[in-house]
Amino acid sequence: MQGWEELIEIFDSRTAVVNIAVVGKYVRLTDSYKSLNEALEHGGLFNNTRVNRVYVDAEELMQGDDVSRYFEDIHGILMPGGFGERGIEGKIRAAEYARTKKIPYFGICLGMQLAVVEFARNVSGLKSANSSEFDQHTPDAVIDFLPDQRFVTKKGGTMRLGAYRCILQPGTNAMEAYKSREISERHRHRYEFNNNYEKKLTGKGLIISGRNPETGLAEIIEIPDHPWFLGCQFHPEFKSKPMQPHPLFRDFISASCAYRDHPK
Repeated sequence: MQGWEELIEIFDSRTAVVNIAVVGKYVRLTDSYKSLNEALEHGGLFNNTRVNRVYVDAEELMQGDDVSRYFEDIHGILMPGGFGERGIEGKIRAAEYARTKKIPYFGICLGMQLAVVEFARNVSGLKSANSSEFDQHTPDAVIDFLPDQRFVTKKGGTMRLGAYRCILQPGTNAMEAYKSREISERHRHRYEFNNNYEKKLTGKGLIISGRNPETGLAEIIEIPDHPWFLGCQFHPEFKSKPMQPHPLFRDFISASCAYRDHPK
């Protein structure tokens, strides 16, 4: 069995490169994304391409009207998990750019939630939509507390943590990636897709491609009229391995390579 360092040497000898923008607020502390960075490398190894990570500061995306200069020669946009309101509107702009420009998008945890907020605002017409994490007075909290935590005042230890089941919808990118009807993934979050808005969002084209069978909570969302746009509520990066890349990272890199070779 070859070690990871030997695999990286082989990996670095390959000439094909795919440029992935990682949009976050810790871009000057890149070790903050260590597990995510490694999962991207695993996906690149499977797809016989080197992954060039381009870190984009979400706060900078809040300045000016045109964000395109931050995504020149970018083949895929990844938005990792996080918390706190700094840079949130910049992240929402990045999700909009990926959606409208048909660039492969992969949102993890908060990255999924903000893709839902962006879709609600700009496709479903809910102009003030937000997560209640960032705006407690929003009239349309499309992302909100877990239903049974709405009136909990002491939050310690109340997150949704650990592995949860998820049932996938046939004919979706999620099903294509996993090749399985049921999966189990690791969670660490408190806010969720608000099912009260499901009809308003799915009526405009959003797909809930993965759902927890016990609670009915949305675990994966997709936009079908897009080359590859997927957000997941869980953290798939923790299950990725060098010779067994996580299916979502593998397929995200594959879609990004396709965009590189045949841009829309």
